[in-house]
Amino acid sequence: MAKVRVNAFSVSLDGYGAGPEQSLEQPLGVGGMSLHDWVRGTQSFHQMVGQEGGSTGLDNEFATRAMDNLGAWILGRNMFGPIRGEWPDEEWKGWWGPSPPYHTPVFVLTHHPRASIEMAGGTTFHFVTEGIQVALDRARAAAGSKDIRIGGGASTIRQYLQARVIDEMHLALVPKVLGRGEPLLTGLDLPALGYSVAEHRTTDDALHVNIRKTPSN
Repeated sequence: MAKVRVNAFSVSLDGYGAGPEQSLEQPLGVGGMSLHDWVRGTQSFHQMVGQEGGSTGLDNEFATRAMDNLGAWILGRNMFGPIRGEWPDEEWKGWWGPSPPYHTPVFVLTHHPRASIEMAGGTTFHFVTEGIQVALDRARAAAGSKDIRIGGGASTIRQYLQARVIDEMHLALVPKVLGRGEPLLTGLDLPALGYSVAEHRTTDDALHVNIRKTPSN
């Protein structure tokens, strides 16, 4: 059965999924890029960005899992770009350039309509103004029998957790503190929402935790 998943979402020790002051120069906020050091050295990430080499250990195993069996993505608007408010023009087409690494339909949550954008490599960005449930319905239709990945940011994941539609969530807890930023789990009662820890494994760079929804929820 197709799942709704979060994968390879990095979180600081003090609970932030991104740093403060996100901008064009700091896509993940001040200090936020450092949360992803564990994945950027892996073979899986190197292949994704067209490079050779990279590590092949446990971090790479989790990075590879993150891209398996995906039929659609859902992103918050910040994960698509730094622009706020109305779209000033059609120039901005995402952080990743002309060939993004998604290779599926991607549904971007926004309050401001915009025409879909077809990119190289099989990625098409669709902009959804009707909320998280409509985005999920459209992603399910596009994904068919494959899984849907909620790519972030923190606010988007929180909304889908609160709606109890995420089936499993892989977090990479990294040994860094940001002090400020975008909190992921603050105020959420995961056990009450039906979630529990199913797996945890440690590397030098991250504590990998898989959280799953119990079948009755």
